[in-house]
Amino acid sequence: MNLSNLKPAEGSTKNRKRIGRGTGSGRGGTSTRGHKGAGSRSGTSTKVGFEGGQMPLQRRVPKVGFKNPNRVEYTGVNLDVLQELVTKYSLTAVDFDTLKEHGLVSRNDLVKILGRGELTAKLDVKAHAFTATAQKAIEAAGGTIVKL
Repeated sequence: MNLSNLKPAEGSTKNRKRIGRGTGSGRGGTSTRGHKGAGSRSGTSTKVGFEGGQMPLQRRVPKVGFKNPNRVEYTGVNLDVLQELVTKYSLTAVDFDTLKEHGLVSRNDLVKILGRGELTAKLDVKAHAFTATAQKAIEAAGGTIVKL
């Protein structure tokens, strides 16, 4: 076998439909465009979402609420999760790289430490944001916080 006798598997390829090549082709005459009207002429296009004059779906569906374009999305990490990390891997400091290493956050996430659970270990935590309860709990355990 060499490059000169390679060919696709039987039945895996089809010939494309050649439109406008005479009546004998079965696709001559109006060439699948129908009779008259804007759609039969060259250079026509319809707007995205146009439904033939029917009210488009995007306009039929009710709009509710407000999406703030400036909202900052954080990935939350609770204190009980930090405590598990400390007991499992005997850590003294937790930063973004540590959380990423253990699969809790992704590369482009912003991290917010949340206050669920208890923290007994003295821990130095670096994150983008902290809730008030999380901040109190970390400092009560003798740890420090650093905002990135």
